[in-house]
Parts: sequence; structure tokens; C-alpha cells
Amino acid sequence: MSDRPTTAVVLGGSLAGMLAARALASFADRVVVIERDTLPEGPRPRRGLPQARHVHQLWSGGARALEELLPGMTALLRAAGAHRLPVTTDIVCLSPHGWYRRWAESHHMILCSRDLLDATVRAQVLADERIEVVERAEAVGLAGTDAAVTGVRIHPHDGDEHTVAAELVVDATGRGSCAPRWLAGLGLPAPERREVNSGITYASRLYRAPEQARDGFPVVNLQPDPQAGEAGRGGVLLPVENGQWLVTLHGSRGGEPTADTDDFLRYAGQELRHPIIAELLAGAEALSEVTVTRTTANRRYFYERMPVWPENFVALGDAVCALNPVYGHGMSVSAQSALTLRNVLRRRGGLGAAGLARHVQKEVGRTVRTAWDLAIGADVFYPGATESGPTLRDRVLSAYVNRLLHAATGNGRVARRVTDVTSLERGPETLLAPGMLVAAAVGPLKPRLVAPPLTPEERKAAGVL
Repeated sequence: MSDRPTTAVVLGGSLAGMLAARALASFADRVVVIERDTLPEGPRPRRGLPQARHVHQLWSGGARALEELLPGMTALLRAAGAHRLPVTTDIVCLSPHGWYRRWAESHHMILCSRDLLDATVRAQVLADERIEVVERAEAVGLAGTDAAVTGVRIHPHDGDEHTVAAELVVDATGRGSCAPRWLAGLGLPAPERREVNSGITYASRLYRAPEQARDGFPVVNLQPDPQAGEAGRGGVLLPVENGQWLVTLHGSRGGEPTADTDDFLRYAGQELRHPIIAELLAGAEALSEVTVTRTTANRRYFYERMPVWPENFVALGDAVCALNPVYGHGMSVSAQSALTLRNVLRRRGGLGAAGLARHVQKEVGRTVRTAWDLAIGADVFYPGATESGPTLRDRVLSAYVNRLLHAATGNGRVARRVTDVTSLERGPETLLAPGMLVAAAVGPLKPRLVAPPLTPEERKAAGVL
């Protein structure tokens, strides 16, 4: 190894990019983050992250990865106003199989606005003097050959295109990643790609919660049924910082919500499977207009399957696996992927190790697998999600999972195993244990709930009688 200073470059300054920079800081003398936007001071919106206006949560699997990368981050987020909600204790959820019960804590979620989370993480990452940001600069291509990347070509807003040399380039540019085109420009074959597009549109609005419901109020989640043969409509009410509720309504093709503020409550009250969100919002104060997003397809590049992969280039986050936001796994997968990057660097001896990038890419592929399987396992059943519809394997697995989810509405042990997977703490093989097979056959052990499991105190606090 040379004694000359080493440089790592991260493309993209959002959550995935910042966490990748943190992962690299112990292995490079200098980490340069290239960002198209001007990053805000504090928790403020930015143009390049329109999805921040919609609900986000950090499942415990992602929160643990975040804590490993940035020790003390959970406490910092909570001090800034984020909530820690136990799962499933503080979740009121209507599934396609009925209302889930609120069992004792098995896992947890960290809830706050995306702006607050990004700002808190960004402040901690950029406190490291080894990490710097080049703002308002666009990556336009990779430098190097099909065997090894040697840097990245960038075009600053106020200067000429030039190359930043690097021992490792990490693509964390999200859904808009140009990595397939860049790799083709180096002479590499196109990666295998799959897309499952449920056609879901998101519409979100921020509210001030009723005064008595600003602390300790549960998440309310009304899930659609992808296999109903019609447009799926759902909604999520998420407690965030400053006594506010962030509410996202979502509908697939033929049932999309609109940006009309007057239609927001109507949709919540008349289009969803239960009017509880509309009833809760009747006592809340609207603080924003409605923001709509239609870019929600699941899309994955299987870079780990490519026959050849260049040294010194890695892709992670949405650049590898972009997920339907309705499942809330994107931030957790980004955190886990950044932790994977750090762990492989440790095991392989740091930057410059032979085959490092390929090893990282294979491990990232394994890291995203659970969230990918969960998302497409549901979304593939929406009309028009794929050209050919669900496969026989999709149908067989779905039939089993549906039996298991039905059992989870009235069996706490099954509900815990399900949340082991949905919280990204364990892989889906957990659900194939012999005890789970028996539980799926037996079904729920408690009778079906007929109403949202809000406590009398919660109803009173929110003004719902």
C-alpha cells in the first residue's frame, strides 16, 4: 500500500450518501461528497428531495445500523423531537385481513420528518473534518476502464468539467442513478433489472395534532388489499416532531388521490377502508398544502449478478434498490447498506484491497433482499404492475404469507415473528420455521377486532368519540 493520501468520493448528499461518507471516513484520508443541490442549514426542505414531504419511518433494523455508524444518534434524534414508538404497541393498523392487535413491544420505529432526520445525521457526519461537500456539482461519468474506476467526472455549476481522482467511488444518487449508462460507457454489459410498478400515487399534508394528542399518539395505518382486483387505497397518520401529524394518502391506478386540498378529507373519509383517519383529522389543524408524488415503482439492479465488476466502484441505496415508499423501508435499507460497506472494508483490509468493490456489491445485494421481497411480494398483484403479472412462485408464496398475516391478527407470537421481518431485524426465512407453518394452518387464536384498537384515552385526546 502506498503512503500517499487516499480519497473516496460519494455521489449524492442525501441520507444514503451521508451514511456512506461516514462509513468511509475511517479508511480514507479524505471523503468528498458530490451533491447537485445546496444542502440546507438545519431541517429545511430542498429541491432534490421531494419525497421528504411524505411519511418516513426508520424501522429498528435501520435504527440499529444508524446507531452503529453514528453512536448516540437515536438520542440526538429524540432530543430534536423525534418519537420512538414500540411495535406493535403503538400501531393501529387495518390489514387486508382485519385489524391487528396492539401487542407488547417486539421492535420499534423512529418517527420524525425526513428533513429533521437528514439534518441531524448531516450535522454529525460533516462534523468529521475528513469529510467535505462539493455542492451544486453534477457527476457526469466515471473515469477509468472496464477493469477499474479511477475517479469521477463532475461538472460544477460555476466551473468547467473535471475529474476527481479517487480510490473508491460510491454511487448514492438515488432513483435517478446513471450508473448503468456510466458502466456501459466503460464497456461493461447492462445489469439485470426488474421493475414492479403498482402505480401508487402519494398525497401528503401536515397537520397540527389536537393539543392532548401531541405526545404518545400511535401510528394509524390503513392498508389496501393488492389482491382485491381493484384500485388499492390506503393512508398513514404519522406523529412527527413539534406536535404535528404527517398524513399520507395513497392509491393505485384508478384510485389516485389528488393535490386538491378540499378533496383530501373526502378521500380519507370516503375512499379508504375505514374513516378513522378522517375522523382524527377533523380535530386537527392543516398546516400545509397537499404534496403529490407519483414516482413510487419498485426497481432493482442486480449488480451482484454481473459477470464482471470494476474495481473501486460501488452503488448503494436507491441507486441499487428503490422501493415503494408505502412500506417505509428505504431509509433503513440505506443505513444497513452503508453499514455493510463499512463492515466489508474492515474485513477486506480497507481501500485498495483486491476485489473489494465486488465483495461490497454482493453484500449490498444480500442486504436489500428482504425489503425487496416484501415490497414486490405485495405490489406484483396490483393490475398493471408487471407485463406478465405474478408468477406461480409469487402466488404460492403470497398464499402462505396471507395465511400467516391472517393468523397474526389474533396470535401475538406470529405477530412478533412477522415484525422481526418487517422491521428488517431478521430475514424472511424466519417465517418458514415449523412453528410458523403450524400457526398459519391454525389461524388467529383471538376473535376478529371490529373497530380500530384506539384506547378510550386516545379517542378522547383526539376528539374521536
